[in-house]
Parts: sequence; structure tokens; C-alpha cells
Amino acid sequence: MSRPLRIEFPGATYHVESKAGSGNEVFRDKDDKKSFLNVLSNVVARFGWLVHSYSIMNGSYRIILEVPKGNLSRGMRQLNGVYTQIYNKRHDLSGSVFQGRFKSILFEKKSFLLPLCKHVVSRDSDGKKFKYKGYKWSSYRATAGEKTPPEFLHLADVLAFFGKEKTQSHKRYIEYVSESLGGESPLAKIKNQVLLGSPRFLNEMQPILQGQRLEKKAPKRVTRRKSLGALFKKVETKSRHERNLLINRAHLEYGYTLMEIGDQLGLHYTTVSKVINK
Repeated sequence: MSRPLRIEFPGATYHVESKAGSGNEVFRDKDDKKSFLNVLSNVVARFGWLVHSYSIMNGSYRIILEVPKGNLSRGMRQLNGVYTQIYNKRHDLSGSVFQGRFKSILFEKKSFLLPLCKHVVSRDSDGKKFKYKGYKWSSYRATAGEKTPPEFLHLADVLAFFGKEKTQSHKRYIEYVSESLGGESPLAKIKNQVLLGSPRFLNEMQPILQGQRLEKKAPKRVTRRKSLGALFKKVETKSRHERNLLINRAHLEYGYTLMEIGDQLGLHYTTVSKVINK
């Protein structure tokens, strides 16, 4: 079977996974895991990724991420390459740490963000259930409000599904993850090896699989929404708190990306992310 096409465009969301070679471990101990999270944090800052969920096992890692700049492959080369250098130096080894190239599944955010984030933190890399509640090396505890989230973890989009009040949204997230853990994996619905979404989403992606140019085939935006100009009309006369409420509304209610909001306000998208995560 030929290698599936890598589909990349600004704003795409992915389930990403890298595994060790047969019988090997990518992460031998907690120091390896800490090193990887440090590299991930640097990659997120450099490439502008939004990490919605993650889990690190001894033999693999999985990340649910969004790429506002459409730079998945570049960022992944940095992530796996730098970690490989650190791992080999620490353990006096050489050569590849990961088995082949990373695997990515492009998915429809509105339909599959929650199921995939749940899957990543509640199942191991073989799809089997494990004791996730006390597990230290995933995003579960941070999303559940049980620990301070790492700076690179973007919680706003996941928690927005469970309401605006933080305490309640954390509680409802915990309940959501614990429900129906024996159900079918969302990854069982993958089409064409690399796509996961509604029939409409799959139809929109088909021309890309057939070789048409990527930049012309990003998913269509939601119509009938307020323009950013209208949302932020006379924003310079408003308080910072009022501006931040509008930023949250633009992202969570109208679906504007962090970069679009930042461009409108003259802010870096990481600043917009921090506002939404508060």
C-alpha cells in the first residue's frame, strides 16, 4: 500500500502519533518524558500550534493539535528530530528513535475534537483502556482542573463544549471522559487512511486526495456570522476586560481563528490564546 498523502492547510486539526521501533521504547523514564514535553513546548511556541490533548506512553506519543499556519510537517520534523538528538545523547545511542515517519489523521474539528481528545487520554496506544485518572503523562488532569496546565496546552476549545463556567466545565469534562469507555474508537471511522469527518467534510477533502492544490481546498468557513470589524467596532474605547470578552466571543461563538482575531486587533495569536485560556 502506498503512503497516504499528507494534507496540510492553515487551521487544520490532526490526531498525530509517533511510535518506537519494534520492541523498543521511546521514553525509558520520567526524564525522557520531561525532555519531550519541553521540546513540544518549544515547538508549539515556534510554529504556533494549538495542542488540545496529548498522552505519552513508553513506546509512543499521541497529540491532538491544530495548526493555524498549516505547518504540520515542519513542526513534526523539529519535534521528533530534536527529541531524537536529546534521547540518543542521554542514552549514548545513535540512529532513529521513532519507527518511520509520523502518522497523522486530518479530522473535522466540530465533530471529532471531543471524541479524539477523550480517546487519547483514556486509551493506550493499542486502543486498550488503562487507569487514566492518576496518569501523570497526559493532558487529562490539567483539562479536569486537577493541576496547573502546561503553557503549551490550549484548553479553551475543549472546555467550551461543557459551558462557560470553569468549575462546571471541568466537572462535565470528567463525566464525559468516564462515560462509555468501552465504546468504539473514533479512529475506526477513518476514511482513505488519513481523513475523519462528516460526509460533507470528506467530500471537500477528496479533490486534495486527487492531487488538486491544497490552498484552494481548505474547509469552507461558517457563513452568516458577524465580521470581525463589526465585532470589534470602536474596541479602542473599551476596557481590556470588555475587549477580552469580545475575543472569547469571536473565537468560541463565531469560530474565528486566533490568527484572524490577532490580525484584526494587532495582537500576536499567542496573546489571543492566553486571553481565551484564562
